[in-house]
Amino acid sequence: MQNEAAIASAAPVAPVAQDAPDLRRVLGRMDLVLLFVVAVFNLNVVPSIAANGGVTVWLWLISLVLFFWPQGIAVIELAHRYPGEGGVYLWAKEVFGDFHGFLSGWCYWTNNMMYVPTVMLYFVGVSVFALGPSHAGLADNKSFALTASLLLLIVLVVMNVVGLGVGKWINNLGAIGTGVAAAVLIGLGIVVCLRFGTSVTWADFRIPANPKFVLNSFGVICFGLVGLELASVMGDEIESPEKTLPGAVAWGGVLSGLLYIGATLTLLIAINRGDINVLQGVVQAVGHMATRVGVVWVVAPFAFLLSVAIAGIASAWLGGSARIPFVAGLDSYMPSWLGRVHPRYHTPYAALIVHASVSMVLVVLNFSGWWIWNKIIGLSVVAYILRAFGFAVASLSASETGVQETFQKLLSLAVVLQLIPFLYMFGALLRIAWSHSFVKARYSKTTLILSGASGLVTTILGIALAFFPAQQVTSLFSYEIWMVGGTIFFIGLAAFFFFIYGRRKAARKLAEAVPAV
Repeated sequence: MQNEAAIASAAPVAPVAQDAPDLRRVLGRMDLVLLFVVAVFNLNVVPSIAANGGVTVWLWLISLVLFFWPQGIAVIELAHRYPGEGGVYLWAKEVFGDFHGFLSGWCYWTNNMMYVPTVMLYFVGVSVFALGPSHAGLADNKSFALTASLLLLIVLVVMNVVGLGVGKWINNLGAIGTGVAAAVLIGLGIVVCLRFGTSVTWADFRIPANPKFVLNSFGVICFGLVGLELASVMGDEIESPEKTLPGAVAWGGVLSGLLYIGATLTLLIAINRGDINVLQGVVQAVGHMATRVGVVWVVAPFAFLLSVAIAGIASAWLGGSARIPFVAGLDSYMPSWLGRVHPRYHTPYAALIVHASVSMVLVVLNFSGWWIWNKIIGLSVVAYILRAFGFAVASLSASETGVQETFQKLLSLAVVLQLIPFLYMFGALLRIAWSHSFVKARYSKTTLILSGASGLVTTILGIALAFFPAQQVTSLFSYEIWMVGGTIFFIGLAAFFFFIYGRRKAARKLAEAVPAV
């Protein structure tokens, strides 16, 4: 009877975390600045945004003020109040409770299952230019893109398992490559403007008559500005985090904001809006400008440099977000083996391998899923009903399975999942500020309220607008099924792991701990 009572009482009780493992503090201030640059400033999202025209420059400025600045305030404040491994997972857990912490961390992790594959695809789209212009067509070859993406993912997993002491150099090289590539891109844009002028006018920065495609880009812009919180996910691996983190956040944020606006303007100057390829737009711009200036030779080394930068981006997000299932494994909400640390390298190798494996599956499914969908949609009751009411529901054609559309669909779902933890992060600022027992840590109550309210409203808007399709999407029906279905699926999985798996596991542990009578 005592055992039965103990088991029954265990259900509503949060699992007790295991002892924290031994993690090495290997990230210094410069490592963090470079990590923020490579994590926040992602050239891979710039072509997708710039393809919507000059109005996106205003969206960048709005997002920097209303989302990016509050994000920096939130990261510094919450990391100071709640230091440790887990970042967004830990902060939401401390402020809102165990389930909200788990959901925040879960969405942060699963969004990167979508995002890391998009970075792989972008790597393929750019790296082929390093082989010469004659190989550019390989980027649209699905077999080549799939093989190259999976090989890069395997290499990055191995490097991160070996340890942040080694893996951080991929991030650092990626940040340096990103900075140099952006400098070349923007520098060529300045030279072209000075020598030939520009066809871009103020009219190009007006809101278009049909702004539906621009709506999606606002969510992508907010998504492009996340990353300042990434280092805090690895809080137990930072040297003197209270001293190191604030300055690194400031420098990383300023550099990333300037680079984003400069890169977007350069793409608009160099390429006609309708000709911007979401995977190869940056290299397109450099190739076009280099031809006009007479330095065509710069394209291949630029593509190689940008490829290194993209590998650094993938490494940063892969290594950082894998710490979420690692901590959830320690808290018993997910299988405990996810909390294992490599005996030699002191890294969460199990979580890294699982993250990479799921990303691999998603890449494969997005390249082959069109055939399965064609078979399903022909027999779908939903499709039959829609057709009966006069809606056109076409089967997916081969053209719809292009690498660009795969990239855009993965990116849009990643936007929604990525921004959910920011609802908690900005909400935490408001809850802390409005608490009767408020005590100032890093910022005043007024600063926390302003930044929390601004960030929360902007995040909600960014999530909502991500459900509007980008111009690369050819089927609204399949896009909305992907977006709504994907969001419900991943949130449902979070509820399963927390309310069913985690509590059953806690009950078993408690039952085992109670001696039999």
